[in-house]
Amino acid sequence: MDFAFSPRTAELAEKLQVFMDEHVYPAEVVYDRQIAENDNPHEQPRVMRELQKTAREQGLWNLFMAHGDLGAGLTNLEYAPLAEIVGRSLIGNEAINCSAPDTGNMEILALYGTEEQKKQWLEPLLRCEIRSAFAMTEPDVASSDATNISTSIIRDGDEYVINGRKWYASGVLDPDCKPMIVMGKSDPNESTYRQQSMILVPMDAEGVTVVRDLPMLGYHDRLGHGEVLFENVRVPATNMLGEEGGGFAIAQGRLGPGRMHYAMRAIGIAERALEMLCQRATDRVAFGEPLARRGVIREWIARSRIEIDQIRLITFKAAWLMDTQGNAAARSDVAAIKISAMETAHRVVDRAVQTYGAAGVSDDNVLGRFYSLTRALQIADGPSEVHLRTMARLELKKYTPSKESER
Repeated sequence: MDFAFSPRTAELAEKLQVFMDEHVYPAEVVYDRQIAENDNPHEQPRVMRELQKTAREQGLWNLFMAHGDLGAGLTNLEYAPLAEIVGRSLIGNEAINCSAPDTGNMEILALYGTEEQKKQWLEPLLRCEIRSAFAMTEPDVASSDATNISTSIIRDGDEYVINGRKWYASGVLDPDCKPMIVMGKSDPNESTYRQQSMILVPMDAEGVTVVRDLPMLGYHDRLGHGEVLFENVRVPATNMLGEEGGGFAIAQGRLGPGRMHYAMRAIGIAERALEMLCQRATDRVAFGEPLARRGVIREWIARSRIEIDQIRLITFKAAWLMDTQGNAAARSDVAAIKISAMETAHRVVDRAVQTYGAAGVSDDNVLGRFYSLTRALQIADGPSEVHLRTMARLELKKYTPSKESER
């Protein structure tokens, strides 16, 4: 087993690290200040436009996209360490046009979109001329079971009519958001996993109402997580993604790579939190000596190092399986990284918060937002309990009742 990066990954990782150090980290405070100064807090700050221009010039653009000649042509395993590097900053992914929900939406359009859909939506997204949203979760049903989704997508001649309510629809508050990918039920009489479809809905379609901007543990995301009401929304039948009834399969294809991206970004968060913890423990003196000399702090540091390295290795394995054997073969491993990466990142951030004391729960540094994000992402893209259920089911498939149990 070779743990070395591919030459392409090594080259990009070096360029990305310089880009982060020289451009992204210094821009974090500016980004927050410009959001506060904007009349619309969901408008993209000027500094982000500048970061994206620099990223494009340096060839650090659409690195996640592995389909055809649309991106850098990296495998999942090659992209994984790059996602970790940009994941260390809350604005890193956006700076290189590799942020959710656009990444997953662009992959859907690349794989299932018609030529017309690609021209209208995918190409502008790849250029970051527009943004997009993804609407799957609903407030009135347990959306961790996607078969519960009740928003209706009903064919009426050359159109589909959409009715329902979604929430935590990522990206809908960004004024640059143009299309929304909506998952709903197109035929409740079909078999369980053929009832759902995905369809493109323009944000300005009649009958679409963004009811409110939802926070995550008190923090409002710049792109916005909206509650959206669909009342007799009509869109052309040509807006259907893939075939009618194929929504569940598309969702599984979208969420697999997305969970790997989330895991690597979580590792980046954990690494930055550990760095902050170590520096604070080295600098801060209590009871006559630096915190770093305290046994409990040293244990936190050691355990954090072990846990981060463990989740990085299992994430690399999941990415390798996706590349070599397909998403289905990696299903258990992808579930494992979705659980373990978020839980580990949250645990490391929590230790850093405790080491910082009162400063750890303030807005003077990034730890509070890291804490909120890593906790919320234990629910987003499927709660940990659903992934544990999947892993257990796949593990138990390897076994049959023993002869002794049949007596």
